[in-house]
Amino acid sequence: MDRIAFLFPGQGSQISGMGRDFVEEYAESMETYYAAADDILGFPLSRLCFTGTEEELRDTAVTQPGVFLTSLVASAVLRDLGVRPEVVAGHSLGEYTALVYAEVLAWEDALRLVHVRGTLMAEVNRRTPGRMAAVLGLSPEWIDESCGEIRRTTGEVVVVANYNSPSQTVVSGSVPGMETFIAAARAAGAKHVTPLNVGAPFHSPLMREIEEEFGAHLDTTPFATPSLPVVANTTAGYVHSGDEARELLKLQLSSSVRWQQTLELLVEEEVAAFVEVGPGRVLTNICRGTAPKVPAMAAGTVRQVQQAVARLTAPRP
Repeated sequence: MDRIAFLFPGQGSQISGMGRDFVEEYAESMETYYAAADDILGFPLSRLCFTGTEEELRDTAVTQPGVFLTSLVASAVLRDLGVRPEVVAGHSLGEYTALVYAEVLAWEDALRLVHVRGTLMAEVNRRTPGRMAAVLGLSPEWIDESCGEIRRTTGEVVVVANYNSPSQTVVSGSVPGMETFIAAARAAGAKHVTPLNVGAPFHSPLMREIEEEFGAHLDTTPFATPSLPVVANTTAGYVHSGDEARELLKLQLSSSVRWQQTLELLVEEEVAAFVEVGPGRVLTNICRGTAPKVPAMAAGTVRQVQQAVARLTAPRP
């Protein structure tokens, strides 16, 4: 089997019914993960994943543990079916799943952290409403410069949140700042400017107000040395220790996600396949646009997992 990278998705990948087919096909997943998560969090996360409405899943405090847990279950099924990665990375929230897979965090601790993270992020948005938008067709350099100009002339917060690919950049900030940026991007000829339904202005300075409170939760959580390579969002480089992982998660709240640079690193290191482990196809589509020569496949449902296993374990001709 060639060198594989597992990529774990973040918020925005949630879909109603996520994980339900895993517990139907692999009954042990219910007791081992979903029922245990319900007990840990004190609310019916399993029901919200399996039958929750779009509105219920829009709640950041629900979305983040739901996507995390479903990704974790998919990774466990892949492992049981004989597919294991040589390197892992996660997009924003997905970094927590990557760290669990690399044995930096116990999954129960990571679940608690992502629930707290989602709750604190939602509180920021209630106090200081913000927005995020994905921009297609403008260079990251132009977007960086435009954000800087808006900050200088208006004093509003607007920054690059995610460097996803050469053609897709996500911007985050205050509502007035984002309105100004969206108008500027459309005037500059952006192919698409799509507001994101994510519940808060993630990866922007507006998140700094929760760094200390969330940092206190991180500081009381055990972190171990990675058992396999993990690429961090904020540096697009490898995590070398548990302490470094903890600090990078704290910084991640208000720092840009360097996803394009992460994929470029993995391509340089001759990863032969990308497997998006979790709901949705966001990362699969980004991979195909950024690194078209490297096969990318989604593995967020039982059928997708089985197809990925067959493809990855098939004998070479």
